[in-house]
Amino acid sequence: MNSFTHQVTAQPEHIDELGHVNNAVWVQWIQDLAVAHWSAVADPAHIDRYIWVVTRHEIGYLRAASEGETVTGRTWIEEGPVGARFNRYMEFTGEDGKAKIRAKTTWAIIDREIGRPVRVPADVAAPFLSDG
Repeated sequence: MNSFTHQVTAQPEHIDELGHVNNAVWVQWIQDLAVAHWSAVADPAHIDRYIWVVTRHEIGYLRAASEGETVTGRTWIEEGPVGARFNRYMEFTGEDGKAKIRAKTTWAIIDREIGRPVRVPADVAAPFLSDG
């Protein structure tokens, strides 16, 4: 399983009226983490040809994050695609190592040329399913 990590620090604009990172910001960070993983691992030709769209988010909000706090997001894909879709797993942890959120997101691949979902090609999936 090929996992990918990225850190982000909560800024004043991320904080809601309760004094912690807003739920909508977590959704944005989930998307940013997934896109960063795709950009870091995918073949450049695949990046040019395909785009991913979210079809479902399942998010468990476990602990709040405050302004100035740095969290580490980790994402991975446990199983191969089903048709045009992949399930992607994520966890954001605080500096203490405790999970802030856990998520399972479903993404569909779109062929840019035809503007429609296509079955995930094996060579597109392969780098995300193993470390080698």
